[in-house]
Amino acid sequence: MARGGMRGRGGMNRGIGGRPPYKVKMFLPRHPFDLALCESSFPRTKPAAEETAFTQALLKRNSDLSPTPVEQTAILNLVTKIQTVLDNLVVAPGNFDACQLDEVRQVGSFKKGTMVTGSNIADIVVILKTLPTKEAVDALGNKVKEDLKNLMKNEIVPKGEQLVHATNERGLEIKNTFACVRVLVTTLHHNIRKLDPEIHLDQKIMLSHLAAIRHSRWFEENAHHSSIKVLIRLLRDVRTRFEGFEPLTPWMLDLLAHFAIMHNPSRQALPINVAFRRVFQLLAAGLFLPGSAGITDPCEGVSLRIHTAITLEQQDICCLTAQTLLRVLSHGGFKQILGMEGSSNIAKEMSIWEGVVVSPLDKAYENPPERKEGEDDDEMEEGDGDEIMEIQEA
Repeated sequence: MARGGMRGRGGMNRGIGGRPPYKVKMFLPRHPFDLALCESSFPRTKPAAEETAFTQALLKRNSDLSPTPVEQTAILNLVTKIQTVLDNLVVAPGNFDACQLDEVRQVGSFKKGTMVTGSNIADIVVILKTLPTKEAVDALGNKVKEDLKNLMKNEIVPKGEQLVHATNERGLEIKNTFACVRVLVTTLHHNIRKLDPEIHLDQKIMLSHLAAIRHSRWFEENAHHSSIKVLIRLLRDVRTRFEGFEPLTPWMLDLLAHFAIMHNPSRQALPINVAFRRVFQLLAAGLFLPGSAGITDPCEGVSLRIHTAITLEQQDICCLTAQTLLRVLSHGGFKQILGMEGSSNIAKEMSIWEGVVVSPLDKAYENPPERKEGEDDDEMEEGDGDEIMEIQEA
């Protein structure tokens, strides 16, 4: 090894205390390959395959997943009554002084129009001007129960439509046999720092309820296209049936569906069959892997990639699941992916499609072994020793 030069006394690499200066590693996120963004660079050599059956299957599955008219009527009636009671408490609280309501907003899949049959649940966020103590939430629950009783006193309520009230760590839950409304309690943003975990509701839960309002506003302004809602409903169903997609949150699915349909050079909505396949292509190419630019959360002030909310192991499993299902989809197995035939075992077991064998992939990421106490300190000391030896050698 050559001595002197840049490594000698007073060289450029000499840092404080004789150590080389710390080099900041710059992170350059990269977008995975996406044919929809560069289709002009890859001209077709033959016409696109006919996918009428695939498109019809997607639309039929969406129709099967959509809430029935009975479900829609039941949830709408319950939401309307509860919304009326809460709005009255905002405008004219009367002698109710346990807490002060600032705003009432509908959020979630009911508001967005992406509900799935069998999950007849609507969410309403109540923003308090006062701090959300547990006693205040209990008092609000009793007040809502009393006002609902007065509102429905002239109605003949069948046995299955009798309301059941409960409180939990998020707020209130009001339901009957056919529908459920969750009243999610939060407070004004400047009150968040004043929360005491022993007295008030959990701070993280309060922030998540405020985020739900931002998500609902963004969706209303940017994702009102009917194809986006159809794709979200399909993806929510796929997520429930394939274990590898379970870590994906509803907000991730909303943004993923919007990205797959609208993020293209023409800025026009892609056909539902193209967008559905593109979701699997993007996930399989590594859209939600550590080095990817991913999808930036439009509702956060900082540049936050949504997939950083799940662990590295979950990112890997999501990617390999998408890779396996994409191969199944490429060989005509769309009915199995949509749940119209077969089972979800195609993501974990070998299957044959048109003479092509599709085997599930193995994990590429393994959790590092747990380090015992003191190991980190020993490694630091060893590293310091190496640096000192290099400087002395120079």
